[in-house]
Amino acid sequence: MMQRVLAHLFLFCLVYFSLSSAPSLAQQRLDARALQDALSVPGTVILIRHSATFSGIGDPENFRIEDCSTQRNLSPEGRAQARAFGQWFLDRGLKPSAVRSSQWCRCLDTATEAFGGHPPTQPWPALNSFFQGHGHWPTQRDAISKALADPMASGVTAKGFEVWVTHQVLISSLTGVYLSMGELVVARPTRVLDPSGRPSPIQWQVVGRALIDKGFQ
Repeated sequence: MMQRVLAHLFLFCLVYFSLSSAPSLAQQRLDARALQDALSVPGTVILIRHSATFSGIGDPENFRIEDCSTQRNLSPEGRAQARAFGQWFLDRGLKPSAVRSSQWCRCLDTATEAFGGHPPTQPWPALNSFFQGHGHWPTQRDAISKALADPMASGVTAKGFEVWVTHQVLISSLTGVYLSMGELVVARPTRVLDPSGRPSPIQWQVVGRALIDKGFQ
């Protein structure tokens, strides 16, 4: 019971912080043309909060990452939402250089419904939730930074764009943006040199946001 109360308190604080302090660009809604233009810039990442689920917050206490029946999963509406997103991309001949996903079933299913395994979804522990005591944010943040810094490990630093399907808590921690389920934010990881010539920590430049099943016409 105490864990549940603390989880709700944490979620409230995170939502409040995200909504009150997110940069103005985070509120910009992208239409179809703006989204296509954004994807034409190499190094762009679409961060998707998994599409709509059955009601609930977090996951049941018997959660196991390898067992979808112990998790909060996509609703039929969520699956349709993800398919609408994938169809929009297909209709315009837009193909991500990579699709990465949290290992949670609702994220993997969002990626599968949207892209059908083309390109194959890459489960990536760095994108896992760290809500309710799962995961470890500093370790995951470092893994993301390391991948982005290695051109052999990430298409983000080469050509095209990537799609990352993950959780609100991680997206907010990376970009300062709070998303509803099925919503996405377009962002670009950037790194500049400090006065000593060493690379600074990666910063995320937010381009804008949109819903998977709305705003693309």
